[in-house]
Amino acid sequence: MPSPRPHTVRRRAVALLTATLAYGAVLYGIAGCGSAAQTPQRSRATDSSAGYPVPRRPVSDIVAPRWTDERIRDRQGEATRVFAHLDLTPGMAVADIGAGDGYYVARLVPVLGDSGVIYGQDVRDDYLGLLRNRARRAGWRNVQIVLGTEDDPRLPAAAVDVALMIHMYHEIAQPFALLARLSTSMRPGGRLAILDREAPTDAHGTPITLLTCELRAVGYEPLSRMEMEPGEYLAVFRAPAAAPSPEDIARRLRAARCG
Repeated sequence: MPSPRPHTVRRRAVALLTATLAYGAVLYGIAGCGSAAQTPQRSRATDSSAGYPVPRRPVSDIVAPRWTDERIRDRQGEATRVFAHLDLTPGMAVADIGAGDGYYVARLVPVLGDSGVIYGQDVRDDYLGLLRNRARRAGWRNVQIVLGTEDDPRLPAAAVDVALMIHMYHEIAQPFALLARLSTSMRPGGRLAILDREAPTDAHGTPITLLTCELRAVGYEPLSRMEMEPGEYLAVFRAPAAAPSPEDIARRLRAARCG
């Protein structure tokens, strides 16, 4: 019997993840005080630091330190295609936001070389523990590991040429605060590349129209877009030269009516 095509494997992986989440929700509903079963989803924040607006849409749970099996992603050429589209070269500084256990970090190391720097950033210290161990075993010298928060990546100021958000934008509970603060870490002309699925934000995806609307509200301008696997896209934005105020973001959101 022939092996399934890569995009078929990816669809099966997504279906398995969705089924697992739903099954977990049922178990929670049975065991948790008789609550009605629901797809796991973090409650929308009712407050945001420094007055930044909060998204008027669901936010997916963070469920794993990696999107899917690394061998599947390599067979699909995922990272290779992303790096080629972004024209990454030795000496650049790249931040992998939501790095998990380091799939992209591992593949950035040889591309950027000893003169480059990779910031492996996440909000989960247990995931970063996996990345720390991986970096130690591999002897990576150009990787800096950063523990951020849901509203602040906590990256150095004016230090990043390219920031990556791979299969995780829909998991950010405070996207407007995080994006505004990320812009202060970008060098002039810095770019943000987001890989996501055309799916609802409570089903581990972000529709491209919604993504573009939200990023424009924070001053990020679309530069390019590329289809990845079926139903997936890579969208690239230029970061604003200066972070907008929370009031400006809220005003733009009201005008655009994102979502």
